[in-house]
Amino acid sequence: MESNRISPEILFGIPMLGLGTWRAVSCAIEHGYRHIDCAYLYSNEKEIGDVLEVLFISNRIKRDELFITSKLWSTFFRPDLVEKCCLESLHNLKLTYLDLYLMHSPMALQVSLVSYRPNNAKVKVLLWAMESLVDKGLVKCIGLSNFNRRQINEIWHHSRIKPTNLQIEAHANFTNTELVAYVQFLGMSVTAYAPLGSPGLPLDGGRSLWTATTHPSWAAASQ
Repeated sequence: MESNRISPEILFGIPMLGLGTWRAVSCAIEHGYRHIDCAYLYSNEKEIGDVLEVLFISNRIKRDELFITSKLWSTFFRPDLVEKCCLESLHNLKLTYLDLYLMHSPMALQVSLVSYRPNNAKVKVLLWAMESLVDKGLVKCIGLSNFNRRQINEIWHHSRIKPTNLQIEAHANFTNTELVAYVQFLGMSVTAYAPLGSPGLPLDGGRSLWTATTHPSWAAASQ
């Protein structure tokens, strides 16, 4: 399976089809996936790095044939911790650079003994640290995840290096049309997570969401 690419120049041609990294990475790459979506929070970057190392050493794929994303987790939302989080992801993934590095969330958090607590850090003060990752060649592009229009607008107007991608939930039950249109107007690309609507995700009381695989109207349209 060949994965087509979105080709805004600033994103170096991000593949249109990506894989959440809790799946079988090696099998996915063998079958044509080229966009690997990672995050510090997922706690599996070391395992993914082991797979990538084997694939690179065996010449089954080259680094520049993959587009690899990772994300700055909210407990690293301090200018002095941004590079530390990025370097840890690079070390675990056994890479020298990331194609795209996202702020995972607009919420800054600090870790207490029992839970996460809000941190009063301002997201915009992280910009120079995120931008410095590009300057140092550690990442090619920076972006945002789970930000709303107001937050994106604030980041956009304070940034020297513009964010190039927004990762948000988007599917037929929640199209997020206005936000998608706004960031595309800015020249950013959009990555949709949960594009099938999270089939099998339980709700309170044992209910399940309508998804792309279960909604009657979608099922009828597919016949």
